[in-house]
Amino acid sequence: MPCFRICATCCQASTIGKGASSIPACHRVGETETRGVLSTLREHFGHDDFRGGQEPVVRALMEGRSALAVFPTGGGKSLCYQLPALLLDGLTLVVSPLIALMRDQVDALAAKGIPAARLDSTLDAEQVREVYSRLEASSLKLLYIAPERFANESFRKKLGKLPIRLIAIDEAHCISEWGHNFRPDYLKLAKICRRLKIPRVLCLTATATPKVARDIRKAFRIAAADHVQLSFHRQNLDLRVTPCTVEERKSLLLEKLNVVDGAAVVYVTRQETAEEVATFLAKNGLPARAYHAGLPAEFRADAQNAFMAGKTRVIVATIAFGMGIDKSDIRAVFHYNLPKSLENHTQEIGRAGRDGGYALCEMLACGDDLTVLENFIHSDTPSPRALSNLVDRVLRLGPAFDVSPYELSTICDIRPSVVSTVMTYLEIDGMIEATGSFYGSYRAKLLNTRDKILAGRSPAERKFIRQLLDAGEMKRWWLCFQPTLLAGKFDCSREKVVGVLNDLHSAGDIMLKVSGLRQGYKLRKDPGDIRELTAGLVEKFQAREQSDLARLRQVLGISAYRGCLTGYLTKHFGETLAEPCGHCDRCRGVPAKTVKRPKVRRPTDEELIAVKTLMDEKHAALNTPRQLAKFLCGMASPAATRARLTRNNAFGLLADLPFSDVLMIAEAA
Repeated sequence: MPCFRICATCCQASTIGKGASSIPACHRVGETETRGVLSTLREHFGHDDFRGGQEPVVRALMEGRSALAVFPTGGGKSLCYQLPALLLDGLTLVVSPLIALMRDQVDALAAKGIPAARLDSTLDAEQVREVYSRLEASSLKLLYIAPERFANESFRKKLGKLPIRLIAIDEAHCISEWGHNFRPDYLKLAKICRRLKIPRVLCLTATATPKVARDIRKAFRIAAADHVQLSFHRQNLDLRVTPCTVEERKSLLLEKLNVVDGAAVVYVTRQETAEEVATFLAKNGLPARAYHAGLPAEFRADAQNAFMAGKTRVIVATIAFGMGIDKSDIRAVFHYNLPKSLENHTQEIGRAGRDGGYALCEMLACGDDLTVLENFIHSDTPSPRALSNLVDRVLRLGPAFDVSPYELSTICDIRPSVVSTVMTYLEIDGMIEATGSFYGSYRAKLLNTRDKILAGRSPAERKFIRQLLDAGEMKRWWLCFQPTLLAGKFDCSREKVVGVLNDLHSAGDIMLKVSGLRQGYKLRKDPGDIRELTAGLVEKFQAREQSDLARLRQVLGISAYRGCLTGYLTKHFGETLAEPCGHCDRCRGVPAKTVKRPKVRRPTDEELIAVKTLMDEKHAALNTPRQLAKFLCGMASPAATRARLTRNNAFGLLADLPFSDVLMIAEAA
């Protein structure tokens, strides 16, 4: 009886942590099914056989079971759901937080003749309607969505009517509160899958520690036997850690890049560092470009395209670069700044040498980075007072309410991602339920005269459109509308106002722009003692802060580790190598060296006077010691940003000092 073959060369000899299935493996299936699967694999994807780990994942799904695939970056995760999507009768939903990756995969599938689409925030109303039409016509095999899409109640109702056979969840480590990249919307996915009665779920990640993997399996009820994990050991990656000072780091990077034969990625922490280092390299004869989220989209696309085409040899980037980048011949990955976690480090070096050729992966370990990274972690932790303000404000809005995440973030001075996390915790506790998101403001520019817009319409339509256009407030050639207010004024539904505006846009009569995203909720039960509720949230965020700090200490540990560096990394993911790798600094005899934290300086008298002057100005956005400390450390809070205080000379004045020291200064000011 034939079996799917797994290419043994894709798997290294190792012991995977308890609970994961052994790789390589050989699972026997029926001859007819084997022919059908391999035929589809060859016809649509051009492969004669599976890569390591893919076959047991596909087999589990085809037999109706859920699975967890922990494959290193570039390990072929996407085929594990794209192939079953073609074999199963019905729709496959793919949940991904990365819009660029969704777009690239949908385009690639379309080129293969596979009907796929995406729903994301970049689509206009007409494009969204087209996707829904294709869903209703059952002409799609794969639909890519962001996890936030499930917050829309009408979208959830539409899904309930569709024959969904599989949900694939990319970046599944985001579900774990102990993961390195926790995303609150992922917490709700398991409950949503059960509510929709999804027969099988595939969770995919490149970076799951044993604890995170257990969280994923528990949430989605995945059997340990269907947890497929490939080795994190890549024999072609040369791992190095080079401790250095901040003064010598740039010249050291230049020296190392000059001996690299091929493309290289340099990862940095801050956007300004990306610009600074790219400029330095370019001035010294290396074709280098910066890439970070602060650049305009067209600049980022141009830099990425130049790198992919080989016109730019070096990309200096924040972690915004790399997700979904399919360039197999990257010959080096440098960490100019310390990565935030071993998970980040492993994912980023995994982009090197995907063609199997030699690739250098080197961390320039500088102790000066510690303060900045630790301060970032502290800045993400809201104060008990801010949390109490947020919870109290939300839970007193009534039985049905809507909020602007941006407004809540600014009013309570809590980062938007943290606001989202709090709202998700309240949902999971059964306190509130998301009903749907909508835009509070619409702007329309007339493309035709009013007479042409009204021509050919019924008397009732003409009357309503005339009222609507008259009610718009003219601002710089744009008519501005607030549909909720207009619905009350016209004694109609908000949906009718929005529907008419969308119809006018589709007809080419107006150009339409939306803004002011709002999220609707229903209060599900009495909140009870809000102080007790807030105390529980404070505890969660403080535990998260300590977990993030511990992850940073693990990164430092790699430089001081005396054993095999590859073994240090694989052990973090629950894998023990049978023997040292033979291709890292320690295996070559390079001695371990502890990265030393720089001596903390005392603030100067001039700096203390500047802090006192700032306090005397009595800025509302710097009302508490914690707000002031974040500001002095160069961490822009929502309130300070809105007040344009980041232009103040005191912003980031003490950025090189530990947050705890700056907080003491702020408390004494």
